[in-house]
Amino acid sequence: MVILFDQFNLPEDPFKIIFATEQQQVVAKHLVEYMKSNRGEINKTEMSVFATQLHEGKMVVQENRMPPILKKTVTLSYNKRQFYDRILTPMKTMGLIDYDMYKKVYRLSDKFNKLMIRMGLLWLREIQQKPVRS
Repeated sequence: MVILFDQFNLPEDPFKIIFATEQQQVVAKHLVEYMKSNRGEINKTEMSVFATQLHEGKMVVQENRMPPILKKTVTLSYNKRQFYDRILTPMKTMGLIDYDMYKKVYRLSDKFNKLMIRMGLLWLREIQQKPVRS
């Protein structure tokens, strides 16, 4: 997955940087909130139930863009296969979520932060190298 961003228009919401569409952002954010409410981890069955509820359009969420007095509940729908392909797999490969194969548990992770720091260090090393003469 490629993350493209504009340093002068960096949004406050990391989901807006990572995911291309608003629907992907909402689904990913809701997944993270769901995991947070379960001590930061869910098992494989709970992830499957989450994906199935999305697929069947049975997931009811509170819309956060509205003022507190006008908040309304909306049903969220997202294809199950696309959830795994476009939301969960990229989150795993970027280090936002870890999967423990032995415990069969998905866990929120700080690896993404560490990878971004590492990427910054790689860039510093690149710009400090002497030019290659051909």
